[in-house]
Amino acid sequence: MHPRHSRLRNLAIGSAPVVALLAVAGFAPLPFSVAQPGLTANVLGDDKGTPVITIQGRPARHTTGELRMTTIEATGPSAEIGLSDVVRAWFRTDRAVMPHDSVYPSGGSDKEIAAHNQAEMKQSQDSATAAALNQLHLNAGQVKVSLNLADVGGPSAGLLFSLGIIDKLDGNGSGGELTGGRVIAGTGTIDADGTVGAVGGVSLKTQAARRDGATVFLVPKAECSDAKAELPHGLRLIPVTTLSGAVASLKALDKGGDIPSC
Repeated sequence: MHPRHSRLRNLAIGSAPVVALLAVAGFAPLPFSVAQPGLTANVLGDDKGTPVITIQGRPARHTTGELRMTTIEATGPSAEIGLSDVVRAWFRTDRAVMPHDSVYPSGGSDKEIAAHNQAEMKQSQDSATAAALNQLHLNAGQVKVSLNLADVGGPSAGLLFSLGIIDKLDGNGSGGELTGGRVIAGTGTIDADGTVGAVGGVSLKTQAARRDGATVFLVPKAECSDAKAELPHGLRLIPVTTLSGAVASLKALDKGGDIPSC
């Protein structure tokens, strides 16, 4: 056999299993979720007619700015994602292919996963309240905070909840608003001691934030590179690692002071 023909034959034989594998993968569900920019919600405003933040024991300040928590919208826990779905999403900047287990806890039904996400949100709200009151040197006996945000699960709104409570109670500490009247968005978990943690899906959340009018985005410092990957024009990133650092950055932003950047 001519050497060239032999090489072609060998290539064809060697490729056959790969072609078969791709054909199977094209129809088999894959362990991924496809995500896109989700809703944002102003924690200083109302949700379905009810204030997101309610203060009792102290007067709540009037605010004109916005603090928008951000989300991603992912395919459902039971959705079957095929190769064609992955390929289509791969080439779009407003879509992300994520491991299924990084979006949803494994081993649960849709109902169990929804309950898990709601439990995480409740824990996040408790930590956010504790962190904000600690930042203001208040305790739960002096002021009661209630948080209400329907149809959102998970812990990633913690930082924005804390900032909203601080703005409602103390503003910038000098009679003005912590937001400076701006539309500020962000994401990040929060611990009771004020530590800010990473969340995932940041490049999609920045797109949601800019879509809904934000000009500043607070991002966990560890996720700066992800946030810059598809950063919308007109959106300024401010990295944060602690609640006190986020508060200091917002105050500096209003006064034209030095602000960290990614």
